[in-house]
Amino acid sequence: MTIHRPVAAAPPPMTRPFYERVQAKLRAELERAGHDGLLMLSTGNVVYSTGFFHSANERPIGAYVPVSGEPVLFVPLLEKENAEAGWIADVRTYDEFPGVVHPVLWMIGACGARRLAVDTVPVRLLDAARERVAHLAVTDMVERQRFVKEPEELALARTAAAYADLCLAAILADTAAIVREGGTELEILGHGVRTASAALARDHGAAFGHTKFHVVGTVHTGPRGALPHGKTMARRPDPGDTMIAGIGASLGGYHAESGATFVLGVPTADQRRCMDAMQACNDAAIAALRPGVPCTAVNDTAMAPIRAAGLGDAIRHRIGHGMGIEGHEAPWLAPGDDTPVEAGMVFSNEPGIYRPGIDGWRTINTMIVGERGVELPSRFLSDHPWERRVIEL
Repeated sequence: MTIHRPVAAAPPPMTRPFYERVQAKLRAELERAGHDGLLMLSTGNVVYSTGFFHSANERPIGAYVPVSGEPVLFVPLLEKENAEAGWIADVRTYDEFPGVVHPVLWMIGACGARRLAVDTVPVRLLDAARERVAHLAVTDMVERQRFVKEPEELALARTAAAYADLCLAAILADTAAIVREGGTELEILGHGVRTASAALARDHGAAFGHTKFHVVGTVHTGPRGALPHGKTMARRPDPGDTMIAGIGASLGGYHAESGATFVLGVPTADQRRCMDAMQACNDAAIAALRPGVPCTAVNDTAMAPIRAAGLGDAIRHRIGHGMGIEGHEAPWLAPGDDTPVEAGMVFSNEPGIYRPGIDGWRTINTMIVGERGVELPSRFLSDHPWERRVIEL
């Protein structure tokens, strides 16, 4: 069965005014901190502040934002034309990596700043970097600014979530037929990803082809579901197995996730207990995610239903993580992160139960924090309560 329905109309790709707003906020913070400018070397920060989508590899790429003046892109020579196709006029190149002078040290000197902030610097270059400026400060100001998304960013995350949902819908619709024909985890996942990827390319490829956009995922069945990061394999599911499908999608560089656990065949009483605990955990996270609440407190509240069901020993990870330019980014709904929740933050909600040698359970919603409640751009779980995720073989 092929699922044809397109998902959602996407907003247009980000344009220069968005990136200029991003840089204006950074300039204001730089000025308050007494810095002359900021050199960004992290791939996510460069994309966030400039819109220059590129392949991260050993050749460093940097973006410099001065307190006053125009931004600069530093790229290897082989990226020259790609960088010049963007909106930043000042593109400077180095020949190759590693070079006689390391590219990062060259960038630091080329910025021309006395008091320079950087988002990261390799430890082995730190002493040499400090020698090139009067003052060098390593800062996380860009990551902190990325915590709260602008409306344009939220719109892209919403659309991406719909394609992750589409992948799950295809898996639900056709897994029974695939399994009856002797199909494996790889074939189940491949069918879902192909269906959603084709729809994503058809609907938005022309506008977003120059950005990062894709659908990826994993499928684990039976006892292998107890491995949260296990590899999808050529395993044929058996009747009675659970099947975890975790799907990620990105559009315009912005990520969202959807995920579900399915039961192949008639669920047992124990499986129903796990499904009920997962749903209660999901609901508790949504209820707890409110502006002002520390991220760690959201995690504690969300995990309580799993522990109350006597499954506390089966917890292996936090309830969620931030999403945006990167699929996993701060802040974290996890022990140790006291960041107060704010409207405009985007998180995953992924309760998990993992019982080695038996089975695994995980569901995933994308959550957008609002002033008065949580928006769920991932709709698959809401539209398919666990009774509808039982697949008859």
